[in-house]
Amino acid sequence: MKYIEAKITFDHPDTPLAGDLVAGVFFDFDLQGVVVEDPGMEPVEEWAEDAVARPSAHAVIGYLPEDEKLDRRRAQLEDEIARMANPIGLVYRISYRQVDEQDWAESWKAFFWPQKIGAHIVVKPSWRDYDARPDDIVIEIDPGMAFGTGTHPTTSLCVQLIETGLRPGESFLDIGTGSGILMVAAGKLGAGRMCGVDRDELAVRIAAENLGRNGIGPDRFHLVQGSLAAPVQGRFDVVAANILTQVVLELLGDIPRVVGPGGIFICSGIIEENKNLVVGRMTAMGFEGIDVLLKEGWVAIAGRLNQV
Repeated sequence: MKYIEAKITFDHPDTPLAGDLVAGVFFDFDLQGVVVEDPGMEPVEEWAEDAVARPSAHAVIGYLPEDEKLDRRRAQLEDEIARMANPIGLVYRISYRQVDEQDWAESWKAFFWPQKIGAHIVVKPSWRDYDARPDDIVIEIDPGMAFGTGTHPTTSLCVQLIETGLRPGESFLDIGTGSGILMVAAGKLGAGRMCGVDRDELAVRIAAENLGRNGIGPDRFHLVQGSLAAPVQGRFDVVAANILTQVVLELLGDIPRVVGPGGIFICSGIIEENKNLVVGRMTAMGFEGIDVLLKEGWVAIAGRLNQV
């Protein structure tokens, strides 16, 4: 399948905030995969000689299917970016190019190496070798076109909170599952019933493949396509959502329906400047024992819902 790469290169004094807002527009447009380019990223020790060059500017990239809706989606995307950019003084440029799904899937692999993202959890791309230590819990993943290699700070923070908050046998729900990394982590940590939801049909398929790749059979999980928690039935002991601030705030109104009595809600994808906004909303809803983790300007928050 052919895709059109929509790349928004931007300049703003607060690059984390700007990147979050641009990614939020992409999220609303259901783009296939999201890539954030940061010229300040540091290479890992095993950085390959033929690796993709370090980005020269801050940018966010999404992928639009090249179908009959393409022209309308491009026009809507440009309108929404302009509407978001003007109030904050964002300087940006939009460029497009055609790519094959396979070309995209292969081009970024030079960036992805095994990395420890929790106290014991190591995420390993399926095409790399890794010598595991005795206490390592290794997750093998192939993200494909779905967002989420597991190495972004928002994901590692979520994994750390799952490690401390999930007890063996407890049920787990992942909202916006992407490549399924959080579900695989929960499964490896002994979760019982698991459910994942994502609005992207391709992400649902890739999440199922990654769960199977890690020895987690279909009898242990259910994946569904849909928006946020809308298609979810029943309540869960632990609910995680690694998305974006504005989406977390939207989701919170529906969280009491899917979090069981005394259950834990974990949210990430939140920039540090929005921490108090989310914590305040969760406190007002009755969440207790709120735990906040911070890494590279990103925040993950967990709290236990005080329910009867």
